[in-house]
Amino acid sequence: NSGSIELVSLWKVSAEFLCRMFAFSRPVIIRGVTDNTRFRVLCSRSGLLQRYGSLTVRLSTANTHSYRKVDVAFQDYVDRLLRPQDAAALGSETLYFFGDNNLTEWQNLLDRYRAPPYFLPGRSAAYSFGIAGPGTGVPFHWHGPGFSEVIYGRKHWFLYPPDREPRFHPNRTTLSWLTDIYPDLPEAEAPLECTVRPGEVLYFPDRWWHATLNLDTTVFISTFLG
Repeated sequence: NSGSIELVSLWKVSAEFLCRMFAFSRPVIIRGVTDNTRFRVLCSRSGLLQRYGSLTVRLSTANTHSYRKVDVAFQDYVDRLLRPQDAAALGSETLYFFGDNNLTEWQNLLDRYRAPPYFLPGRSAAYSFGIAGPGTGVPFHWHGPGFSEVIYGRKHWFLYPPDREPRFHPNRTTLSWLTDIYPDLPEAEAPLECTVRPGEVLYFPDRWWHATLNLDTTVFISTFLG
């Protein structure tokens, strides 16, 4: 059923996560897991532009399958494309910086991130770093389990368990879905929801459907347990 996602503190999640109470059954927001104050300083607009402004970054379209990739200078992305979502634009027309990081060029930054100290048996961790404007996001999709942490801004999540595929169009943005479909959903079809803020980490289980909506200009990083 619909509802909010439980917020737990570090002392509580340690036992529960290791016992797999959340690891395979339900998303959870964890607070107080790590201290990424130093990483946050490095991720300021001025800090990122000073170090990485001249680098070429690969952008993905903000639709379910993200087939199209576009290479631009990071400075150009921040100056020209890091803007509020156009409500009329399709996902295939919206470019989003997330995931396709050149690890050689960005490794020095990623090495300073303190990831949640939890793992699943037989899985390794891979980072995806992103920056996006207000109103942007990725429509419903699913993949393996992992964590998502917000460094700056706020990111709202809509989630459904694997056996409840949501009603959505794969080329419509999350903002469009929120405007056109979400208000008319019957209670039985409503998603789980949460807003993740700096200092909080969302754990998403394997194969859970989810869509994201950045409420502000947001800097975020995900740890995929592949």
